[in-house]
Amino acid sequence: MADTSRVAPELVAALDYFPAIDFSQGIAPFRTGFDDRARPPVPPGLEVVQCTEHLIPGAPGDPDVRVLHYTPPRHADAPRPAVLHIHGGGYIMGDPEINDGMNRAIALEHGCVVVSVDYRLAPEVAWPGALHDCHAAFRWMHAEAATLGIDRSRIILTGESAGGGHAAALALHVRDLARRGEGRDNPKFRLVLLDSPMLDDRTGSGPDIHPHCGHFIWTPEANRFAWTAMLGHEAGSDTVPTKAVPARAEDVDDLPPHFISIGGLDLFLEESLEWTRRLARAGIAAELHVIPGAYHGFAMAQGSPQVAQLMQLRSAAFARAFAG
Repeated sequence: MADTSRVAPELVAALDYFPAIDFSQGIAPFRTGFDDRARPPVPPGLEVVQCTEHLIPGAPGDPDVRVLHYTPPRHADAPRPAVLHIHGGGYIMGDPEINDGMNRAIALEHGCVVVSVDYRLAPEVAWPGALHDCHAAFRWMHAEAATLGIDRSRIILTGESAGGGHAAALALHVRDLARRGEGRDNPKFRLVLLDSPMLDDRTGSGPDIHPHCGHFIWTPEANRFAWTAMLGHEAGSDTVPTKAVPARAEDVDDLPPHFISIGGLDLFLEESLEWTRRLARAGIAAELHVIPGAYHGFAMAQGSPQVAQLMQLRSAAFARAFAG
């Protein structure tokens, strides 16, 4: 194991539960392990949140998209706020079930609807397949708002890791459609909430690699592999489509407010800092929290003060955005 002297003491023990990620033997072993760990029992008290599965229309020419729809138990006399959630997994692993407990907790705490999208994974489907699937979920939430009981003016977009990258890309895509006059009837996102987002394919591909970040869980090698799989182009190269990578966007004007959280030892630290800088420079409200001594995926270390801090910050951001 890499030197843990910079890791917060409360987070060191949790590293033993994370497998070393090495894709030299392919993705299949990690997909299997990911799925095996992804379905713990529903935490006590959260069974009251109803979860239903839907197949919704994909983009023209694409297959239907599977989504999980969470509804809190309390009756609502008015449309509820909503969350569109995009799961993590490096663009190549995972499904919405891995965040079942968290999505139930958000629905219960904030009295909101949560929709989590099962987008198509790379390398079987490269960009823009996953973007189309995530946008299909957003379109469905808008089109079926009356049936789902959703207030279209209070939709938060959120994602962690690769899901954060997809969320940032979706926010840009929705903005670009609106600029072209193609998204006039779609609501804007009230907030984009990104947790350890995967924003830049060039991270870990050049000579200037951060000396202290990316030593745990998600490494530069894993990052290059995953981005290359998703893009269908070599990560960090000149052949990468600009629109496929949020950090390569020409401008970040007209985006919704952002909340970003990142560990101080996360490989994605500098790209989160740069994304926040660009947002602020464009006059976009951007709230950034760097958790000292935290690595990528540290939120799995339940019971630690760092995770408690993160959950409090996220909860407050949800509440403020929904209150408007």
